[in-house]
Amino acid sequence: MKILHVITTLQTGGAEKLMVDLLPRLREMGNEVELCVFENKETPFYNTLSKAGIKINCVASASGYYSPLCLLKLVRLMQRGWDIVHTHTTAPQLFAALGGLFCQTHLVTTEHNTTNTRRKLWWYKPIDKWMFRQYEAHIMISDQCEANHRAYLGDANCKNLTMVYNGIDYYKYASAEPAKDVRNLGKKVISFVAAFRPQKDQSTLIKAMEYLPKEFHLCLVGGGNDTRKALFEKMIKERGLQDRVHLLGIRYDIPQVLAASDYVAMSSHFEGLSLASLEGMSSGKPFIASDVDGLHEIVNGNGVLFEHENARAFADEILKLDSDAVYKADVVRCCQAKAILYDINVMAEKYMAVYINLMK
Repeated sequence: MKILHVITTLQTGGAEKLMVDLLPRLREMGNEVELCVFENKETPFYNTLSKAGIKINCVASASGYYSPLCLLKLVRLMQRGWDIVHTHTTAPQLFAALGGLFCQTHLVTTEHNTTNTRRKLWWYKPIDKWMFRQYEAHIMISDQCEANHRAYLGDANCKNLTMVYNGIDYYKYASAEPAKDVRNLGKKVISFVAAFRPQKDQSTLIKAMEYLPKEFHLCLVGGGNDTRKALFEKMIKERGLQDRVHLLGIRYDIPQVLAASDYVAMSSHFEGLSLASLEGMSSGKPFIASDVDGLHEIVNGNGVLFEHENARAFADEILKLDSDAVYKADVVRCCQAKAILYDINVMAEKYMAVYINLMK
């Protein structure tokens, strides 16, 4: 089977990381697999896929992701006789839907979040309805993702939904060796892996450090928006936390960072199905997350949830875990039992089932 996946970039992010883990596995299952991106940058994810033998096609334009040139290049690529064209993120979703008018292929798309910015634009809704009608399969990554998608488009436009939970390489995180530089930061390390994007809520964790004893250290792992990074640096300085809150930047040894931590956190305003959360739950460390869409259904009954944007509540939950070894061990056990259900190999098999069904 010839399969083309299409995504905007290979910068850091959950959907981007998914390409790194998923595409080599689809190829190992006997398929011809390639990737298309809308950005001409050789990132670490790009290099990892290239080394794994995945061909990466670029349809970039100097005018940006929504350039007509990107569309023209994508249409030409789609006309190369793919059995499946599978899109991720907004620009590829729209342009592949248009490209499908000019070629014979089965179109599949994945919704990676419980919401997105275009849903706030009233004039974009008719475009979304038309776009999704061009796809034969809409893959939802969580129950809340599906519920919100249906509420937005209406049941009449949601006849081809399929649930496939995003996956992670469970054993890579469960068996990692600790990163020495992280382990040496402090007696008790809390790590949060997320890009500096408005969706994420690093601010609450920074504020929470004021309620925790001095032996606790916070590691914020990720890059992205420089304005947000500057805001966090200002918050840290104003609160006198320079020695206890560490901005580690982008790291490509996340399994080792988590293994060196005592607690793994995820503080967000909303999620789809957070791969970073599943990776954290795999790590053998207690996992604590904000109680919001996309996190509640995964973490509830397994890890620990705290009230959204409540810094004191986060600190209280950390202290509760730290003071009760039995409770802490039980949380770790439940987290890993949940996370192993989302192993990437299970996801690859379910994607193949969708593809095979369409080919029939």
